[in-house]
Amino acid sequence: MTNERPPISQTSRLAHRAGGTAAADRMVPEEVPVAFSFAGTTHAVMMASPADFEDFALGFSLTEGIIADPDEIEAIEVEDLGAGIDIQIRLKDKANTRFQARRRRLAGPVGCGLCGIESIEEAMRSVDAVGASKLTLNAEDVTRSVKLLSKRQPLHTETGAVHAAGFYVPGKGIVMAREDVGRHNALDKLAGALARAGIDGSSGAVVVTSRVSVEMVQKTAAIGAAIIMAVSAPTALAIRTAEASGMTLVALVRGDDFDIFTHPDRVACGVAKHVA
Repeated sequence: MTNERPPISQTSRLAHRAGGTAAADRMVPEEVPVAFSFAGTTHAVMMASPADFEDFALGFSLTEGIIADPDEIEAIEVEDLGAGIDIQIRLKDKANTRFQARRRRLAGPVGCGLCGIESIEEAMRSVDAVGASKLTLNAEDVTRSVKLLSKRQPLHTETGAVHAAGFYVPGKGIVMAREDVGRHNALDKLAGALARAGIDGSSGAVVVTSRVSVEMVQKTAAIGAAIIMAVSAPTALAIRTAEASGMTLVALVRGDDFDIFTHPDRVACGVAKHVA
């Protein structure tokens, strides 16, 4: 594996404030094209932070349904080509045969999880059912998870421009977290990190710093988590997809406030009168 590049760089700028304008330095996040190749053929190119490449490759393979288990990957080789990062993922025979049968191509800029998909059916792929999960949280767990995740975001602390995805386990806190300039990428990297560490996705909840789109629900279900919590709002399709899969979707977690959009029985916080 190649050495990972620095994920942030220092740049100069003019900072205008109430007291005046002055030259100053600022840390900004790096982004680089990362190509995923299976059986020698490029399958996807994503703009991403240059870090946690193996987590990214494994997590992407899992959440996109290319593999069903980490053992289906024979090897992951990362090469820095200068202009970008090439990741060669070698699948074992059965997984490779399955992949060739459903191969698709996509090319996604930052924040885009569906660009280049060739059919509506691929975009609206079935989502793993997670309704059997017995995991429950209370209101303090929800608000605490976001506060704890904010302490696991060193890149965002320095740049203010990076998303994070964390895995919250009641009684343990955030046990794993990953950052990336792309919200989908951060979640993929988290999925890979959890798989490599042998952490059961059903044992905790996914926490993200972004909005919740349908792809975020799909990837959370692929991890096996029955709860997703987000700082920002969900889309209508994400809500419908979470409802159908049995997933609890909590969003707009701000301070002690949050909204539960689906399967509220997993979050013990009482029932109040209707509010707008």
